[in-house]
Amino acid sequence: MYDGITVDRRVMGGVPCIEDTRIPVATVIGLLGHGRGFSEVLEEYPNLTKEGILASLRFAARAVNDHD
Repeated sequence: MYDGITVDRRVMGGVPCIEDTRIPVATVIGLLGHGRGFSEVLEEYPNLTKEGILASLRFAARAVNDHD
């Protein structure tokens, strides 16, 4: 659906997740919003990549900019 992000009702009830993981976009954005750095997030979620974090940020930016 979105580059690096999947939305599948069979995975985490359809919550947007980073591709090939069960890590919700909201979790990553929340950690960054609370001051965690990329390296801290990657340490906490070893199967996450920098590109996954960036995909989450792009997804969140589109979500708040969506005027439909």
